[in-house]
Amino acid sequence: MSTTMMTTAHLNAFKKMFEEQKSSLVFNKSMMDESFHIQADEMMDETDLTSAELEQSMRIRLRNREALFAKKIDEALRRIHAGEFGACDECGGEIGLKRLQARPTTTHCVQCKEEQERNERFHVDGRKPKSEGRKIVLKLA
Repeated sequence: MSTTMMTTAHLNAFKKMFEEQKSSLVFNKSMMDESFHIQADEMMDETDLTSAELEQSMRIRLRNREALFAKKIDEALRRIHAGEFGACDECGGEIGLKRLQARPTTTHCVQCKEEQERNERFHVDGRKPKSEGRKIVLKLA
């Protein structure tokens, strides 16, 4: 737990930062939408087509990341308005100002996040593999 308490000034600073980040993402989305299509002159040969498809794939990944970040910003703003910002979703304790300054959209205190990561190390989606402890034998014909 942090010894530094969350003040109204801190909350206002976080709110302002989230609102600025959100408006920046909306601007980036409109810019990405304009340049999202492969132009006909980019498809002159296989190399050009491959390059254009790679660029489009990167734009899609960026757009998806920004969409996820926008959801996190919206949730953080909701938590500020509800008076829940800075409280851990897991234990209800204080997240701590230093952690929030490092990772403003976090919803877990350090201890709960570390526990979550320890549990997730077993499998990508957080579950233990079903085959854990069993030996798989392949028979070749």
